[in-house]
Amino acid sequence: MTTTGPRTTTRSEPHAVRTGVWFVGARGSVATTAVAGCAAVTAGLHPPTGMVTETPPFAGAALPALSSLVFGGHDTASCPLPKRAEALTAAGVLPYGLTAAIHTELDAADREIRAGGPHPGDTRSDEEIIASFADDLTDFARRTGVARTVVVNLSSTEPTPAPDDPRLPASSLYAAAAVRAGCPYVNFTPSTGLRTGPLMAAAEARGLPHAGRDGKTGQTLLRSVLAPMFVQRALSVRAWSGTNLLGGGDGAALADPAAAAAKNAGKERVLADTLGAAPEGEVHIDDVPALGDWKTAWDHIAFDGFLGSRMILQTIWQGCDSALAAPLVLDLARLVARAHEAGLSGPLPELGFYFKDPDGGPAALAEQFEALLSFAGRLGPVAQAPEETG
Repeated sequence: MTTTGPRTTTRSEPHAVRTGVWFVGARGSVATTAVAGCAAVTAGLHPPTGMVTETPPFAGAALPALSSLVFGGHDTASCPLPKRAEALTAAGVLPYGLTAAIHTELDAADREIRAGGPHPGDTRSDEEIIASFADDLTDFARRTGVARTVVVNLSSTEPTPAPDDPRLPASSLYAAAAVRAGCPYVNFTPSTGLRTGPLMAAAEARGLPHAGRDGKTGQTLLRSVLAPMFVQRALSVRAWSGTNLLGGGDGAALADPAAAAAKNAGKERVLADTLGAAPEGEVHIDDVPALGDWKTAWDHIAFDGFLGSRMILQTIWQGCDSALAAPLVLDLARLVARAHEAGLSGPLPELGFYFKDPDGGPAALAEQFEALLSFAGRLGPVAQAPEETG
């Protein structure tokens, strides 16, 4: 699919006083960590570690303040956010004492979560489900008074849909609802979401910016740094294999081979795009429930040196997935909200820094970061429309 950069319109409006952030999968680990983290940073309880948008290059981008974010979302789960936060504390994801300190903020966000779907046996048509989800979004905006709402997909990974499937996948139902409600959209998962021809066209017609796909938090982040190194040093990569051990909801979802295949497509793309061709090897994903929200990723890289000498590089990445993802989610919500306010629409390849499978742009992390900084520079307080040429 050919993608283009964002289109600038002439719309101009005051800076948003409050900005909505609507999570699909609002009671999951990443969403809970993002809500808790936003509250903790806003209250001065913790520094904004991992939030690129809180670093000096973004000071002039006029991004919505963390204190202006209002959270809501859809989920099929019923466990309240304060309880989810307690469970994440017990698992070592959130620091002890934080849940009690920000209970009010967690409870406020939980009151804005609506029932998701579709559930097994749901007899509603796609149109009925989309209309229901869109109504939830417009009602949220009306009641909270937010200037705009960014929808962020954080739900479990889906298998790639069959070409002849008469129904939209769940992720695309939520994406269609976002478009109908006039909401910018971020897909932090490898699921289909907005990436269908009709939905992309509908988003463009509504003047909505969107970004995706599949957040780059660990193994692929490292690959996007190491792969350019081999190219720049003229070292020939013969094989690149990997293994992921993870638990929690992500581990359970990726135990499905079809879902794992959708996930691995993004992991492999960065190697093919950077090296010029996909090397031998693949990524294996193993569900280890005892690991919970923590994951370990191993990479084994076989490459040739001078005069054919054979060499090996092995890496180990161990981290907490939710703590890695949450600051990126907050960054993306703020950047896409500001892009919408500035009159940008369409895919945002400049945000490829955050994704395994971005909407175009370079594959190397350093080049992606330069594109992100350039994008931030365009988001200054006064958005200028491009001059027309005769």
